[in-house]
Amino acid sequence: MAATKTTTFPLVAAPQRNLRDLAEPLLAFCFVMLVLWLPTREQLVVGPFVLLTPLVLTLMRQPSRDALGLTWRGFVRSLWVLPAAAGLGFAGLLAARYIGTFHLLNDHAPSHMMGYVLWTIYQQFLLQNYFMPRLTRATSSNAGVVVTTALFAFAHLPNLPLTLATLVWGAVSCLLCRYKSLLVLGLAQGLLGLCFGMCVPDGMIHHMRVGLGYWRYHG
Repeated sequence: MAATKTTTFPLVAAPQRNLRDLAEPLLAFCFVMLVLWLPTREQLVVGPFVLLTPLVLTLMRQPSRDALGLTWRGFVRSLWVLPAAAGLGFAGLLAARYIGTFHLLNDHAPSHMMGYVLWTIYQQFLLQNYFMPRLTRATSSNAGVVVTTALFAFAHLPNLPLTLATLVWGAVSCLLCRYKSLLVLGLAQGLLGLCFGMCVPDGMIHHMRVGLGYWRYHG
């Protein structure tokens, strides 16, 4: 009787995929931290390459629009997040005015604020479509959320107020990923970030800069 032919390739491939899913985001995070601690001139040279590489790696896997959070259905389901963020931001502004810490943003031109919101949308892309899916596959659902949240907050050091704020928002946005709307979560983060910048004294958050820029900022 002939022996049954077996293969071990799937058993070998699974650990390799897990290792790659763990290595890719951790390596990307190391490069992001490197860019954040470079002088401005070097940041302008290296930064675009580092920040766009996760986008290229994600699109190479040819994800669906639903997986990317770019469908109309996900947008409608998550619309409630925007008024919730607006209400929270408005309450923060009222509290800041009451205790005397409210101030206008240094760069409150519409073009600067729009640029900031576009940046928060891309941050949500990195969070929802690059870091968390890979870390979740490499570990587990809960561990993936915890590690992603920790990395998101750690990237905002040494700005301690902003680090604490992003620790909370990172956890919330990871839990809200089931609504899968990149635009809504990015807009909500932008709205909350702008309100945060007006509520906390600029002497504490250094115009919301992180990394080397935090130490080199002079208000």
